[in-house]
Amino acid sequence: MSVFQIISLLAAACAAGVINAVAGGGTLITFPVLILFGVPPVVANATSTLSLVVGISGSLYGFRNRLTEVRPWFPTFIPVSIVGGLIGSVLLTCSSEEFFGKLVPYLVLFATVLFMLQGLLRRRVAHMAVTAQAPPSGRWHLAAALFFQFLVSLYGGYFGAGIGILMLATLGFMGFTDIHGMNTLKNVLGSLINIVAAFWFTVSGLIDWPRMGIMTVGAVIGYYLGATWSQRLPQSGVRKLITVIGLIITAVMFWRLR
Repeated sequence: MSVFQIISLLAAACAAGVINAVAGGGTLITFPVLILFGVPPVVANATSTLSLVVGISGSLYGFRNRLTEVRPWFPTFIPVSIVGGLIGSVLLTCSSEEFFGKLVPYLVLFATVLFMLQGLLRRRVAHMAVTAQAPPSGRWHLAAALFFQFLVSLYGGYFGAGIGILMLATLGFMGFTDIHGMNTLKNVLGSLINIVAAFWFTVSGLIDWPRMGIMTVGAVIGYYLGATWSQRLPQSGVRKLITVIGLIITAVMFWRLR
C-alpha cells in the first residue's frame, strides 16, 4: 500500500468512528474507500465491519460513565441483536446483496423521519425529566420494539450502514428521552451485532488483514472522539446533528442506486 492509501484509510476510519459514535452510518465512508482502492465489494464489507467493531472500544470507553444507566436493558435487547446479526451475516455469504442494497435507502429514510418526529412523542412524556428514561408503555409496545430491533440486527449483520439511526428511532419510540443514554445503548447493541458479523466474516475468510489493521487504528481514535464530543453538546444539538447525518446518508444511498 502507498502512503496515500494508508493515510486515506486512516482518515476514512477515523471519520467513520466519529459518525458511528454520534449516530451511525460510518460504513458509508469506509466501504466506498475500500472499493476505491480495488478491494472486492464483499471483502470490503467484511473488512470494514471488522475494523469498525474493533474500534468501537473507543466509543464504549467514551460512554463508560453511562453504561450503568442502560445496563438494565441489556437482557431485553442483547439476545435479539445477537440472533439477528448472526442470521444477517450468514445471508451475506449465501445470497446476493442486490435486494438489501435497494432496500437500505428506504430503511434509513424511514428511521430518520421517525427520529425527526420524536418531538411529538416527547410531549406525551413531558411529565418526566428530559434526561430520564421512560419505561415501555406495555408488553405489545415492547414486543414491537424487539421485533424492529431484530430486523435492524438482521440488516446490520448483512451490511450495517445506518443501523445506529434505526436503533435510535426504536429507542425513541419506546419512550427513551436522554439522547446520550440512547447513544450508549445503541453503541453497545451495535457492537454486538458487528462482533457476530465480524466473527462470521473472519471464519469465512473475507478479511483483508493489512487494510483492516490500518483502519482499526483510525476507528478507535474516531469512536473515542465522537463519544466524548457528542456528550458535550446540548441534547437538541445532538438530535439535529443526527437528523442531518441521516438525511445525508439517505441522499448518498439514493444517489448510488440511480
